[in-house]
Amino acid sequence: MSKISTMKKSVIFFMMFVAQTFVAQINEPIQADRPDQTETPAIVPRGMFQVETGFTFQKNDEISKTNTLPTALWKYGVNENFELRLITEFISEKIDENTQEGLAPIFIGFKVKLAEEKGIVPKTSFIAHIGLPNAASTKYKTDFYAPEFRLVMQHTLSNKFSLSYNLGAEWDGFSAEPTFIYTLTTGYSITKKLGSYIELFGFSPQNQKTNHNFDGGITYLINDNFMLDLSSGFGITKNAPKNYFAIGFSFRI
Repeated sequence: MSKISTMKKSVIFFMMFVAQTFVAQINEPIQADRPDQTETPAIVPRGMFQVETGFTFQKNDEISKTNTLPTALWKYGVNENFELRLITEFISEKIDENTQEGLAPIFIGFKVKLAEEKGIVPKTSFIAHIGLPNAASTKYKTDFYAPEFRLVMQHTLSNKFSLSYNLGAEWDGFSAEPTFIYTLTTGYSITKKLGSYIELFGFSPQNQKTNHNFDGGITYLINDNFMLDLSSGFGITKNAPKNYFAIGFSFRI
């Protein structure tokens, strides 16, 4: 092998290393849609694949529990304004002594950036999914496709505080009646790696009373591409689930 060929390979290797280092530097630390109920308007960087997964243990009332073991959101950044999304959940439900478990309908969708933050205008994105009725275990198949959408917005209040909120609606795949959704959360950066939040959220079926819930949690940034989370919450109204606990992690490559 000639010295010129060896030199060319060394130059190419060095350029690739510099390019990768540059990309790592310009990408902001990972931002995830978990662990709170409020989705972030942030888009996964172009060409990167992100996974957000965790385990949730929820007590609905005195005789029933619903656990997701696990739930996972799979995301791919198409460009700086658009990401593709896929949601999978394995559910375990227990009522008295009866247990039922299986794969919930898979959801496919996207997130698109609508506006950057400017003055009183929040950073805004739009999220839409559709549930596939037959892409599920037999016990969890739905009669119809199940669409859902959200407007997700975020204000930066200071270098440590943020205010985020979502408004949207979802359908369960069995009826034409929507359930309206609202979330409101305040985030606080304790350190550069440790974050926290408290949140109010609720679900309002068209012909039923709204259930309101409160939760809070913490996140820990291992590095710019890997984050751990821990959260817990409880129902405020009688028709809301009693409480839940969740633990998870998010990473991107």
